[in-house]
Amino acid sequence: MTDLLGGKGANLAEMTRLGLPVPPGFTLTTEACRRYLKDGHRPPGLDDQVRKALTDLERSTGRAFGEGDRPLLVSVRSGAKFSMPGMMETVLDVGLTDALVERMVLRQDPRFVWDCYRRLVEMYGRTVLGVPSTSIDAVRAGVLAEQGVSATAELDVAGLRSLVAAHRRALVATTGLDLPQDPWEQLTSSIDAVFSSWNSIRAQVYRRHEGISGDLGTAVTVMQMVYGNSGPHSGSGVCFSRNPATGDPEPYGDYLPEAQGEDVVSGSQATLSLAHMAGREPGAHHELLSHISTLEKHYRDLCDVEFTVQDGTLYVLQTRVGKRSPAAAFVIAADMAEEGLVSEDEALVRVGGRQLELLLHDTFEVPGGARPLMTGLPASPGAGVGSIVFDPHTAVARRAAGDDVVLVRTETSAEDLDGILASVAVVTARGGLASHAAVVARGFGRTCVTGVAGLVVDELAGQAVTAAGDVLRTGDVVSVDGTTGTVYAGSLAVRPGPVAGGLMTVEDASDPEGPGNGADQRVLAAVRRILQHADQRATVKVRTNAETADEAAAARAAGATGIGLCRTEHMLLGSRRALVENVILGIGAQDALARMEQLAVQEFTGLLRVMDGLPVVVRLLDPPLHEFLPDPEGLAVAVALLEGAGKPVSDVLRTRLDATRRWRESNPMLGLRGVRLLTVHPELVDVHVRALVTAAHQLDAAGGNPRPEIMVPLVSDVAELVSARSRIVEVAVATVLALGSDLPTPPVGVMIELPRAALCADDLATVAEFFSFGTNDLTQTTWGMSRDDAETGFLSTYLSDGILPKDPFTTLDPRGVGELIRIAVERGRRTRPDLELGACGEQAGDPDSIAFFVDCGLDYVSCSPPRVPVARLEVGRAAVLAEGTSLSDTR
Repeated sequence: MTDLLGGKGANLAEMTRLGLPVPPGFTLTTEACRRYLKDGHRPPGLDDQVRKALTDLERSTGRAFGEGDRPLLVSVRSGAKFSMPGMMETVLDVGLTDALVERMVLRQDPRFVWDCYRRLVEMYGRTVLGVPSTSIDAVRAGVLAEQGVSATAELDVAGLRSLVAAHRRALVATTGLDLPQDPWEQLTSSIDAVFSSWNSIRAQVYRRHEGISGDLGTAVTVMQMVYGNSGPHSGSGVCFSRNPATGDPEPYGDYLPEAQGEDVVSGSQATLSLAHMAGREPGAHHELLSHISTLEKHYRDLCDVEFTVQDGTLYVLQTRVGKRSPAAAFVIAADMAEEGLVSEDEALVRVGGRQLELLLHDTFEVPGGARPLMTGLPASPGAGVGSIVFDPHTAVARRAAGDDVVLVRTETSAEDLDGILASVAVVTARGGLASHAAVVARGFGRTCVTGVAGLVVDELAGQAVTAAGDVLRTGDVVSVDGTTGTVYAGSLAVRPGPVAGGLMTVEDASDPEGPGNGADQRVLAAVRRILQHADQRATVKVRTNAETADEAAAARAAGATGIGLCRTEHMLLGSRRALVENVILGIGAQDALARMEQLAVQEFTGLLRVMDGLPVVVRLLDPPLHEFLPDPEGLAVAVALLEGAGKPVSDVLRTRLDATRRWRESNPMLGLRGVRLLTVHPELVDVHVRALVTAAHQLDAAGGNPRPEIMVPLVSDVAELVSARSRIVEVAVATVLALGSDLPTPPVGVMIELPRAALCADDLATVAEFFSFGTNDLTQTTWGMSRDDAETGFLSTYLSDGILPKDPFTTLDPRGVGELIRIAVERGRRTRPDLELGACGEQAGDPDSIAFFVDCGLDYVSCSPPRVPVARLEVGRAAVLAEGTSLSDTR
């Protein structure tokens, strides 16, 4: 019914059926709206239907529309299938005219009548005639000043008449039109305006953000007016069956005496609590609580109720599923499951990964006077406060001294890893949501804002200038909100997300209550209950992407069932990058290899120990070669400066310059990387295989149960995999024999990150024991777009213009990339039925993408540690929803 009547119309019909005191009215369907928007006018026959419905309404109320001393006046309100509070338009008191006002004041309170007329003129002018709200506000402010009052509620009859006259003069001056004096014209033009409001800018923005289709249209409800402003025993309010901020199981709401509903929701006046309403109107208050209880039991969800009391009589004007905070969403879902109102499956479906993400990160307490400096892309949620630094070395030094720092860069690279790790937050002028800074920051749980438009960073001078002209210098304190993408001046108070400590900290992993106050513990208990059920229902496991023992420990505490991606190159960034450089350039290569192996043994031992008994997939080196080599331009400048000064140039410097020029590529992302680099430099395979087998042997000898696996990246042809696997097995067997171990050779799999690999999956499955889909590069190579360049270039335009509905580097593209994954799954398992399948790119932790992986039949998804609880929730939800049961998703 909501498809046709919208949420408001359907719920009004349902409340009428339940016997609640609903004012009479009728609803124009969403189909009428779609026809109106398509044709540019009301569809044929609609006016006749409205006239008939209006006649029926006159008959049922005993009043005539726009006629008599006590006429029938109506509200015209929007109501789409999905709740979009405040995004579309409403016109109240439709039917009032000059002549009618003069008649009504003879029998009713003149101030009440003129206040209604004032409201109609303002709403009609803004909604139907398109007068800007600022203009209407300015006229009102002028009259209030003339009358010596501060609010319309203080105006007497003369003042209200002056305000109406001023508004109408402004309407004519602005639009050339006045308020129609024909009630029918008021009604039809109001209906048109509400239909049109479906395509208002704010409605479009809201739909885009919430993923609501723009093709649905809105229904329009025409309802008899009831008046909360008709006297001392009247008022209006909005209430919820439970607290929408905390989830507490007590009715919560606002009440405003002698006011209409718009006064409550607009925030123009200070409202009172429901407890105050009980003191003023005890009978209506008692009846309201009874109706709230009836509605919650009927809809089995948090109900948002709008009501009006007219001269002591209660009317319910609307109910809908209430919007709620992420914390309240989990508490309400868990409580309703406990109360038996909903099943455990329904409770699981009613919450979502996006809500859980917000609970897992620190948040700011933003005061009213907080000054935003700049805004960019919210790349990694969280709240970070620190002193600005402009280079990673300073970040490391300042952190070592005990300071919290915010690293501000034009963009980041692999060389900045130490600085990123040392920082509480990262801000970059360039880069998108899948840029280096964003990916690394999310992976390491650092707050990050990227793509700050207009930010000019001068790293050498140690300052940056924002688009607004603010100059930021080294040492300036800023607060970075990675959830909203806003950077504030100064230090804002930070508080932990209510469940982060309980889910992500090893020492709290088995604590039934967890950290925080009583409210936080309630939220944590609710999240744990729902996650436990998600685990029971899940058909896909959740692993993590991790390179350090601390990350692995946090992920395991959060419920990870292994490591799906250990990126060996992350063990060789920062100061360790020189080891790979020396191997490639042939400068002390043997010493560098020995040191690499030693470090790798230490890192692998830590990972395998933390993940004892669980699989640990180690990916061999994957990045482009240039990420391990020095900048050739910088070396050339150094040589030129030495030669120009008549100073000797060392052989090592010349060797480095010559080598970097020789190895330089025009398109390194598609060049010497992954299996290609390992084929050219097989010694890089050897050190990591020996290190992994050695670490596993040591743990096995100590009574552990290590389960290492090896993954080969960027494979495009089975011959590459055959060659790489042969080398891996040869080295692994030799290492096992040398150690006197009886460990089996680690399984060898392949990372599917090229379209050809997906299409040739049947060939690859003859050699590989598992597949893992690297969706970052698979997206990049399928779309033919550079991830970093696209997000700072045309991709933002594509998204804002609606050419693309979502960023394909954030949310999986099911039509293109997804089809390649389906092909690879089908062909791979056709060749090897027991082939294990996983996904480990950014999209593997995206709440909007996980259902796709579940539907494909993957065995696991692997994501960054902070996203493990989110992925657990979503794989469970996807399993429930895949069964096709009619469960209500009220996120």
